[in-house]
Amino acid sequence: MHWKDRIAVDDDVVFGKPHVRGTRLSVEFLLGLLAQGWAEQALLDAYPQLCREDLLAVYALASELVSEEEFVVSGKLVA
Repeated sequence: MHWKDRIAVDDDVVFGKPHVRGTRLSVEFLLGLLAQGWAEQALLDAYPQLCREDLLAVYALASELVSEEEFVVSGKLVA
């Protein structure tokens, strides 16, 4: 499974942000909840339209985006 199978971008849905296909749940929103300490099962319980494969696609997209970025930390380029 590739993240593109489950993540969509549509100008008419959540302001064009990447979201789980068939929902209005943005990748940003879901990552934010996870960063706040939400467990996967809590997300799946709170949003029954989601499945574990959707969350794996969210992680895969985030991983791909981070791996393509260059970061500057304390004036040093980190690749």
